[in-house]
Amino acid sequence: MKQAIRAYLDTGEKHISWDAVSLPGLHKSGREIILDVSFAEVGSGEERFFSGILRDVTERRRTEEALRKTQAELAHVARIATLGEMSASIVHEVNQPLAAVVNSAGAALRWLDAQNLEKARRSVSRAVAEGHRASEIIGRIRALAKKAPPQKDWLDVNETIHEVIALARGEIQRNGVALETRLSDDVPTILADRIQLQQVLLNLMMNAIEAMNGVEKNARELLVRSAADESKHVLIAVEDSGPGFDPHSLDHLFDAFYTTKPQGLGMGLAISRSLIEAHSGRLWATANAPRGAVFQFMLPVNSEEMAYGAGR
Repeated sequence: MKQAIRAYLDTGEKHISWDAVSLPGLHKSGREIILDVSFAEVGSGEERFFSGILRDVTERRRTEEALRKTQAELAHVARIATLGEMSASIVHEVNQPLAAVVNSAGAALRWLDAQNLEKARRSVSRAVAEGHRASEIIGRIRALAKKAPPQKDWLDVNETIHEVIALARGEIQRNGVALETRLSDDVPTILADRIQLQQVLLNLMMNAIEAMNGVEKNARELLVRSAADESKHVLIAVEDSGPGFDPHSLDHLFDAFYTTKPQGLGMGLAISRSLIEAHSGRLWATANAPRGAVFQFMLPVNSEEMAYGAGR
């Protein structure tokens, strides 16, 4: 309170407000409660006095915290489900560098028998590089599968997109999809949870790949693009050349348990939207031209807006 009054005296601000101030032992029962505190200068002339309002928002905050925990649990379940759907591609993606390690190591032994140290050194270098590649793939899978609270940090959007593409490469190749990226060099770093952003991107890409299963293989095109706009937002879009969606279903695409997939749970897009909104962003869908769908989301780069989103 003293700090707020001091701020009032220094700035002349007529209204001071705190949201959810924790005041232990204030309740008559002795328990800690959370208050919304607001006071303002009232009166006129030279007299200066204040009128204030205290609101107990303890239960509201507990409800909000329970909701956040539930959303985090659902997001984790959705990630595990997505990884389960990708299991065959993940095995293939990990086996490729491991097979390359074995082949390069065998070549190195043959070159050593032939006393050709230079070629043996090259083979060993290839084995080391492929070993690192396998480790990176496993690391991405473990990060997505890990159950951890949201943690926002400064991250490179384009780098995050490349990480998701690397994880989904097996599915892209297995389904005969032609992938194109248009990533702007002007995209700034943003404050976001890397795993949650990866989850949203992976879900949108997997949906696009699955949607294109009904079209000819030579017509399956997936475009991932990023850009920064003048309103201080980063835009990320996933476009496909699938059959698109019924315009009448547009209002329900992001509803929980709404799905057009025979085996779908209808939670992927609903969770993705909640994750983006938790970052003070927006996720929406439009029709692609001449066919297909475009799912895109915007995230703020404005420092004040990001700081607000990080503390929600």
